[in-house]
Amino acid sequence: QVQLVESGGRLVQAGDSLRLSCAASGGTLSRTHMGWFRQAPGKEREFVGAVSWTGGNTMYADSAKGRFTISRDNAKNTVYLQMTSLKPEDTAVYYCAGGGWGMTPSAYIYWGQGTQVTVSS
Repeated sequence: QVQLVESGGRLVQAGDSLRLSCAASGGTLSRTHMGWFRQAPGKEREFVGAVSWTGGNTMYADSAKGRFTISRDNAKNTVYLQMTSLKPEDTAVYYCAGGGWGMTPSAYIYWGQGTQVTVSS
């Protein structure tokens, strides 16, 4: 059973950059498409972006395009979400997900516990 653990979330100021990591244990991510989602208080979990298992294909939500970049290091069994030009509206718990492909949470099998990102204005 693959377990995902996110890290890197913290309090930052608007305009800052932050990199989140998602490390896997109990299995390999090397053949697994991965996604990032986020959930703000009182809101539904929303898609941020996804990367194919090769790293060759990515897709992003409109809110993430041009500011966020997803990458992966299969040798380290880790996926990253690099966020730049952060805005207060990016404040949310960020989750990584694996074993699927698409923009809906139901498309993914594995989930991490989330990491909190708070952007102050």
